[in-house]
Amino acid sequence: MSFDPVAVASAAADASGAVIRAHFRARIDVDTKADASPVTLADRGAEAAIRRVLAEHCPDHAVIGEEMGGKAGGRFTWVIDPIDGTRAFITGRPVFATLIALLEHGRPVLGLIDQPVLGERWLAHEGVLRFSGPHGGAPGTRAVASLAEAELSCTSPEMFTEPQFGRFRRLAGACRRVTYGGDAYGYGLLALGQIDVVAEADLKPWDWSALAPVIEAAGGAMTDWRGAELTLESDGTALALGNPALLGDAVALLGG
Repeated sequence: MSFDPVAVASAAADASGAVIRAHFRARIDVDTKADASPVTLADRGAEAAIRRVLAEHCPDHAVIGEEMGGKAGGRFTWVIDPIDGTRAFITGRPVFATLIALLEHGRPVLGLIDQPVLGERWLAHEGVLRFSGPHGGAPGTRAVASLAEAELSCTSPEMFTEPQFGRFRRLAGACRRVTYGGDAYGYGLLALGQIDVVAEADLKPWDWSALAPVIEAAGGAMTDWRGAELTLESDGTALALGNPALLGDAVALLGG
């Protein structure tokens, strides 16, 4: 590997963060994409900033981004979501995040979650998780003994089909409580031991590729709802747990 993936990912996050902070809580236009999701100048500008850094340091790598597309190719592919949680961004809530992942032969080997307004960053590489931020927290999941003790999180029930929501409700009924609205930031909180379970659906590769290395390096597990490893061909469901020993219990509740 002739490049430093940690340095490249960090520089890309620094560049995107500068764009995002300049637009945060500003009055900017919101467009609607073909899938009815919102997008702003900040989303596009942040992705462009990331791509410029990648082009400078890794010009031969493939790039997949939410706003500008792309496809996997060769040994290395970067997968980026400039603002995961655009709805939170446009309503001024700092629970969105920039996600940057590096895939080697299709598997995530680096994951970065950056919250540029709060100044918090999670970066996982080679099984080591680094966290920085001014508001406290240390990397490492909380290994609750059972789902009955677990805090469950999900971005929104709107992400589920009706059958999926029924399965999610079974899991929610087994947990201590459920909270909504975290986007990728919820996974960062799981990696700090603040949340114990996240279960979501309708995720694209740029939504989860950066998250899996962070969760795993923190001591947790992240799979699809069947308990299978996430891949570029996965069905869009995702399950993250702080205690991998609870994976079987959660999968049993989420099963079709």
